[in-house]
Parts: sequence; C-alpha cells; structure tokens
Amino acid sequence: MNDKTAVARISTLLLLLGLAACDRGVEPRTDAAAPAEPTAAPATTEVYEGLLYGRVTMADGEFYEGRLRFGGNEEALWSNTFNAARPENPWVGHVPSSHRGRKGLSFEIFGIEINLGGDRNAFVRPFMARFGDIARIDARGRELRVTLRSGSVHELDRYGADDLADGLRVWDATRGVVDLGERRIRTIELFAPPPMEAVPRPLYGTVHTRHGVFTGLVQWDREECLVTDALDGMTDDGERSLRFETIRAIARRSRTSSLVTLLDGTEVELSGSRNAGDGNRGLYVDDARYGRVLVSWDAFERVEFSPGPVAPAYGAFAPGRALTGTVLTRSGDRLTGRLVYDLDESETTETLDAPLEGIDYTIPFARIASIMLPDRERRGARHATVILRSGEALQLERAGDLGDGNGGMLIFGADGRSPGYVPWADVRQIDFDGA
Repeated sequence: MNDKTAVARISTLLLLLGLAACDRGVEPRTDAAAPAEPTAAPATTEVYEGLLYGRVTMADGEFYEGRLRFGGNEEALWSNTFNAARPENPWVGHVPSSHRGRKGLSFEIFGIEINLGGDRNAFVRPFMARFGDIARIDARGRELRVTLRSGSVHELDRYGADDLADGLRVWDATRGVVDLGERRIRTIELFAPPPMEAVPRPLYGTVHTRHGVFTGLVQWDREECLVTDALDGMTDDGERSLRFETIRAIARRSRTSSLVTLLDGTEVELSGSRNAGDGNRGLYVDDARYGRVLVSWDAFERVEFSPGPVAPAYGAFAPGRALTGTVLTRSGDRLTGRLVYDLDESETTETLDAPLEGIDYTIPFARIASIMLPDRERRGARHATVILRSGEALQLERAGDLGDGNGGMLIFGADGRSPGYVPWADVRQIDFDGA
C-alpha cells in the first residue's frame, strides 16, 4: 500500500480535476430503472440486519428512510468502508518543529517528484472507517463531518475522495427506490434497521491467492458485494452479464480475462472489461482473522462462492475506545499512555494498513497485540512483525503504516496535555493494551 500521505494528495489532486462531474446537484428522484435487487435466496431478518440502513435528510428538510447503498451500486454492508480526505492533521501541533521537515515525505507521479515539505500538510492522512463504526455524516458546503459511534468527530474535505460523491440510493418504504444526488444531502443518520424481508444476500466465499487463502464477505472489484450484482464482460458471442447468484466460482484465466463457472457447471470465459480482467481493482475479503484484506488482481487466483454466515449487523460493531499502550524506543526508553499511531490512528476501531506481496491488510488496532520493527543493523530489512491477539505473527512489508513515511508516535501521559513524541525511526516496539 502506498504511503497514506501520497494517497491523500493524489486523490485530492485527481478528484478536484473532476469536481464538476461529482457535484452536479442531481435532484432526488424515484428511479424506475433502479433495480429492486430481488434474490432467489430465502430472505431472512438476519441478512437484512447486515445491510446499511438509515435516514437521509435533504437541504429542504425532506427525509428518506430505508436500506442504503452508496454510489447506487457500491457500498451496501456495515463492514464496507467509507473513505474521505482530511483537509489537515490536528495532531501535528504536538510534533516538535525539528521533526516536521524530515526526509521521505515525497512521491512521484507521471515521472515528476513532488516534495510534500515539512508543514502541517505533510502529515495529512486520508480518512477511512467501517460504516458500522459511524453514527452520522453531515454535509455542509465543502465540509463533511463524520461522527463515530465512539463520539469522536472528524472534519473532512467534501470534495477530496469521499464516497458520497456519486450519490446515495435509498429503498424508502413509501417512495420506493430513490436515487439522491450528493449536492442536496445534508445529513445521513445510520442505525439498526427494523425487520424487513425480501433483501439480497451478501457475497461470501473463499479467495485463493499466491500467498494464502482468505474466507469471508467478498467485494468484487471493490464494488460488487451482493448476490444480485452482476459480473460483466465479453464472450465470443458478444456481451454477457452474469448475476453473482448464478456463479459458483471465478478464476483468473489471464491478466485480461476470467473463467466463470456457473452453478449448473457451465464455464464462461469473460474478458474485455475492467470487471472481468485487466483493470480490476481487486477483491476485498472480510476475513475474521484480520479484519479486511484487499487482494490485488495480480495476486488473485480463484474465488469460490458459498452461502456463508450472515453479514454482521450494526450492533456487532462496538464503539471504539482510546488506543493505549507502551512504546519502546531504540535507546531503551519506555513511554506508556494514550497513543496516536502515525499521527493519525487514535482509536481501537481504526486500522493498521500494510501490504504483503500484492495483498493489503487492513487490521483494526483492537486485534493487534504488538508491532516489532527490525534492528537498525539489519539494513534493508523489508518486513516488520505484527502480532495479533490470536497469537498469529504476520510478517508485513515496511510500507504503508509500517513504512518510512510513518509520522511517528504521540504518547499522552497521565496529565493528557503534553504528549511525548517518538519519530518512527526511533520506534523499536509497540505493545497495545487489551480490552
């Protein structure tokens, strides 16, 4: 995974170029063409509780309530993530000025190196949270305010890589299926749904990769996550669209094509689309061991779909608590207290993001016991050790949240006012407190 700072800068740069397309102020409308998402699978209350639900209030005070799907056909589950950009980093003020201009805060795009410098913007990080961890989203002008269930509030840039840009689809009990334009949405309140039937099952399966097997809820191409979604592509006979509820397995046949096995045993080769080949952005898998992983198209080999357990309901996501623990420095000092990791993550529901050979791990800090970094003498060491509370030790690459672009650690002591700061290069080990 690329350094978070670079991701935030690139996302903001590219998305601002397409601002006009993202902010057209589409009026809310009942969309007769919007799919009702019928499913051949038996509907149950438990399945429905795993799907997003809430109340959307518009600029004129009108509101809609029902099942939600962001972007019309994208995020639909509580375990899916909401992504946005922070305009600045509120933790930077605690960093000594001597550490704000360190090397390594630069990236290259189109062959041009961009130096991010040492000011407050050098430490800006993107925002990411599971929908199950969010209580409400407020939109005002250019700002988004996201309130987590823990009570913490995050001020975000509305036009910097947010998942609200493509609008919102609501299955309203009285109005039917309604598409709402992003521009007129003012508030989205998320909460557990009432009982309701005839809803689609989420995609669930086992994903085989070159570096391991992962099982859980699946989000194909980072979008399709329900059995009523479709896999599109070209065959020798022309265009083909296959609903996932008819698919038993998908194998990567080549960089540009997939071999699809249907429930009746029929095999169909699909190509010629991002969905089925080159350009596929990878598969999210909500693996119970790690939280969530993103399997790149290059690392992907095969996915086998199965009914699986129900998706987690809103109530399954406990509010986050302050991240606490002990930081051991390379000089032998031990600092204990409330932690801010990478000048960004400060709650247990936030995540450590790091790659391993084409697979990006997104692990909630609540699942991490320790992080151990290699000795300085081991120059060129490519991995760090992340020990999970389950006892499993992961050797993840020194990139993303484990890379040289990490902003370091803040440790707030008993007074809670004047934190100590440890640059990332000086961190030897971090031990996190348990529940």
